[in-house]
Amino acid sequence: MTARQVAMSVLLRCEKSNQYSNIAVDHALADSALSGADRRLVAALVYGVTERRITLDYYLSRLSTRPLSDIDSEALCAARMGLYQLIYMDRIPPHAAVNETVSLCRRSYSGFVNAILRSYMRLDAPIPLPDRESDTAEYISVRYSVCLPLAERLLAVFGVARTESLLTASFETPKTTLRVNTLRLSREELAKNIADCELTSLSPHGIKTAGSVRELYGFEDGLFFVQDEASQICVGALDAHSGQTLVDSCACPGSKSFGAAIDMKNEGRVLSFDLHKNKLSLVVSGAQRLGINIIDAAVMDGRSFIPELEGVADRVLCDVPCSGFGVLAKKPELRYKNPAESAALPDIQLAILKNCSKYVCTGGLLVYSTCTILPEENEENIKRFLADSSDFELDRFDFGGLSCESGMVSLYPDTHGTDGFFVARMRKKQTDI
Repeated sequence: MTARQVAMSVLLRCEKSNQYSNIAVDHALADSALSGADRRLVAALVYGVTERRITLDYYLSRLSTRPLSDIDSEALCAARMGLYQLIYMDRIPPHAAVNETVSLCRRSYSGFVNAILRSYMRLDAPIPLPDRESDTAEYISVRYSVCLPLAERLLAVFGVARTESLLTASFETPKTTLRVNTLRLSREELAKNIADCELTSLSPHGIKTAGSVRELYGFEDGLFFVQDEASQICVGALDAHSGQTLVDSCACPGSKSFGAAIDMKNEGRVLSFDLHKNKLSLVVSGAQRLGINIIDAAVMDGRSFIPELEGVADRVLCDVPCSGFGVLAKKPELRYKNPAESAALPDIQLAILKNCSKYVCTGGLLVYSTCTILPEENEENIKRFLADSSDFELDRFDFGGLSCESGMVSLYPDTHGTDGFFVARMRKKQTDI
């Protein structure tokens, strides 16, 4: 199969099965014999069409004489892919984009796709978007390819200018960030052996690279693992030390447990719990690769109390399940998720936080985190927790290039260059005798 054939098959599979595009691409490329350049083309087409789907469909609806709902799914997929190449891929000649796309099509719809793409090429002026001033939410939705309810929610929280800044950043292809396994070598030593990398500016443990992770120097030897800089900051807020007991209540796939264990110099105890049994193998295998032996992984719902852990943990991390709207650049499917679908999450998150706070010893630290940018899952949840938990208080912290006076910090891709992320650190007060 050619690169475009693979890309189209992946796009169709994702649409029919709701599979995440990154997982589908990985599986497709693992079974292919494509060259490096063709593999990159597959990824660019799949991710690009996925993240720009609303914008592409808006243009197609103005180029087609038929409603998009009446168009065969394969024809619509091919038209999107061809139009994406014409609009967003400067290195592909227009005639090649059209001809190669049409060649993928069955005879029954090849004429339609050819006509759509050539109609676009004949345009004298760009297709106008909804008016930014009079129809702001619709403009944001079409211009930045997010569903209308998400556009409306972001506008309500951040206003027009900041929403555009955040969504502009969501189109940037993020580099892969690594957390160096400092049990085995320093960050500088690893950086010397990885070409075209850069050191993270906020975390003192990270390296950014564009290389394929499994092909990088040191992967098999456990010299690093993948972890965004925001996640590294979350682990830094734990301030874990050798000999301590740490509970990671929603641990999978394990990067925060790994980072904390490394900070503890592989001395002490890390209890990694997760609701999903099938994902715990990632924690176990990751720890083995990194040479970490203080992690115990077990199935547990973060809302279920474990009596024997009451008051015994020096550090507790609640990296709770969330809406994920801070990672649109990495999970483009989330662009089409209605925030209303996550309405129940804040109560679930708060229940996990309240339950796991019982494990914190006097003077110990409780860290809460999400990878979303919505206040109802972040600051508002912390306020709700503290209103009912007088034995905890927010605790300021410093980590690397970040100083957090309030004990809470929101990280954003447009200002920090990280995932959208929230971290709050609280300390259990000393009791009066």
